[in-house]
Formats: sequence, C-alpha cells, structure tokens
Amino acid sequence: MAVTPTGLAGSRSHPTKVTVSNVADLLNRRHGAYYHAHSRASVIRINPLRRGRRDFSISSLPTALVVPTVFFGLLVTLWTYKCFMMVLFQNKIIYMPSIPPFSRSEKIADYAHSCSPVVWEERRIKSPDGTLIALCVGTVPIQRRRPPPRNVTILYFQGNGSSLPPRLPGLSQVLRNVSGRGPDDESSTSYTLVGLSYRGYWTSRGRPSQRGIELDAQAALSWTLSEFRRPGSEDSIILWGQSIGAGVATTAAAAHFLIDADKDTDKSKSVISGIILETPFMSIRSMLTTLYPQRWLPYRYLWPFLWNSWDSEAALQAIAKAKAWPKLLIVQAEKDEVVPKEQTDRLAGICREVGFSFSREIVRGALHTEVLAKGRGRTIIQTFLRDAH
Repeated sequence: MAVTPTGLAGSRSHPTKVTVSNVADLLNRRHGAYYHAHSRASVIRINPLRRGRRDFSISSLPTALVVPTVFFGLLVTLWTYKCFMMVLFQNKIIYMPSIPPFSRSEKIADYAHSCSPVVWEERRIKSPDGTLIALCVGTVPIQRRRPPPRNVTILYFQGNGSSLPPRLPGLSQVLRNVSGRGPDDESSTSYTLVGLSYRGYWTSRGRPSQRGIELDAQAALSWTLSEFRRPGSEDSIILWGQSIGAGVATTAAAAHFLIDADKDTDKSKSVISGIILETPFMSIRSMLTTLYPQRWLPYRYLWPFLWNSWDSEAALQAIAKAKAWPKLLIVQAEKDEVVPKEQTDRLAGICREVGFSFSREIVRGALHTEVLAKGRGRTIIQTFLRDAH
C-alpha cells in the first residue's frame, strides 16, 4: 500500500513509497535549509548591534591626522607624568640637600684657612621632634679686658642645596668686618654667627620638609637665646636668611612673635632686633606662577598639591601685629637668575601695606648666590648688622 505523508511526497497523484533512504535525504535537505535560515537570522540580528557600537583605533583616522594625534598624546602623557613627579618628589626638588654630590661629607676644617681669623665649631642640638641637627658657630677670638656691653648673635638660614661649610668663608668675611678691632676697643659689640643646618643637610639627621625645618628653626632660635643672651642685658638676635632661608627666617620670626604676643614687651626692646632677607621670594606658590606665567602650562596649577609654601607674605603680616617690630633689610641681586625682580617688588609692597619699616638694597651685577661675593653686598649687610641692634 502506498503512503503519502505530508511533506514526504511530491503530490497526491504520484504517491511515493516511503523508504529509509528517502527519509534521510529529506532530513538532510531540511537541516541545510534550517541552518541557512538560522545563520541568515543571526546576521540580521547581529548586524544592527555592530552598527551601534563605535570602535576607535589609529587605523580608523585619516592618514594626515595620525602623526599629530600621536604627538599630542605623547605630550599630554609627558606633562601628566612630570606634574605627578613634581608633586611626589617636591621635597627633593625644592631642598636638594645632597646636591652637589658629597656635600654632606664636607668638613669645617676644609675651609678653616679661608675663614681665618674666625673660628668655627660644630654643635649638635635636638629639634622638638627629637631629630638631631647640626649648627656651625663662628666667633672672632678677641681678648677683652672686660665683657662687651652688648652681644649680637646672627642666626643664619641657608638657601637650598649644598651644606654650611662652603658658605663659611663668605660669612667669615662679614663676621670679621663687624667684630671689634682688638682688646682696646672696649665699646665694641661682640658678634657671634650661628648657622643652622636643616634636617637632611650636612651632618643633620632626618629628611627636609617645611614642617621639619620650622621645628629646626625654633630649636636653633631657642638654643641661641639660652646660649648667648644674658639676662637683663641688651643682647639681641638678628635673623639672616638667603633665598628659601629668607622664608625660614620670616616664618621663625612670626612664630616667635606669636608666642611672645601675650607678654608685656616694650616695643623698643625686641629680642629679635633685625631680619635680613637676601634674594627672597614671596612664596613657593607665587614662584610657580612667576616662573610659569603661561596659562596653558599645567605647572602653575599644582599649588593645591604643595605641602611646602614658605609664605613670607603671611609671615610678615603676622610680624606686623607684634608689639616689637624688628628692622628689616631686603637685599636684591640685580641679575638674579632664579628669583625674578617682581618677587622682591611684591615683597616690598607687602611691607608698605602693613606699615613695616624696611630698607631695600640692590647689589649691582650679582647673581642669585653672589651677594656676599660682591664688595657692595658685604658692605650693605655689615652696615645693617652694626645698626640693627
């Protein structure tokens, strides 16, 4: 009997005998049709999704834009990397305690001949946080028949880089010239110079940072007061800071006057009788803006990430509120290659705004570290040291 199942025969008029081979052939044809339809549907479903997704690569750019795009990307990467490194390593960049190499192994004895007749010795004290710091104490050995009527101690704060010993010959010239001429000069004032080696510099322990150096300056000032100021005398201290040391000097003076604010102190009898700011700047932030005036450069916008400020403007405003005002000398190097002239102009403007009595001197032909190398520079500082007490 012939059987014509639906889909297994061609027509009713021509019945087809069902065999195993016929069924297998029919299934193969249907499977191929299904696979083709399924693949087609898959393409139809996937293509719209692929059209909605945006893939970007250098190969998709026009040829003319490939080189500028790569260059711009490298430039942005370089700027980002440099900004990150400047923030992360700002203490090393600002203070440079180990530059030049072997500066921390310098010895006072290596410069003793150039310092004569001034005698220098190293003293060690503890900062409030326990860090051991070094001092260089210089005196002119003069045999006097009786003690001098007044002792003036100069507390010196160095600039960044190097250590104290290479600076001693220049400081010795100043100290020698302001000291008494001999045992018969009974009316002369006795001068002593104390140089502070910040933490991380020379033989001092620790690592430099603003907070740490502020503690070191407080310790050096307290030690100087206890060591050289005689009770009931007219002995005084003059703070002298060079470059970043000028910021240390103003900050130390502001902290001292803040502590002394509640005391009944006569305005004419300040223990800090003078401050010398040699090649100073306003603050680290203002230096960033001055050195990078272009608004498209990222460096000037890094100041929120700085933990070193050395803001002399704020310090001078605090000093101006004190009961006793010290005399102030601003020394500017005419050809300063580090601190622009605008910084000194703004610092002088702040002094005028707060009513601070100050004098400003310019050393002709001097670079940033050459004030003491010029005869005019030494004379300016020596005159101030004699008149400030």
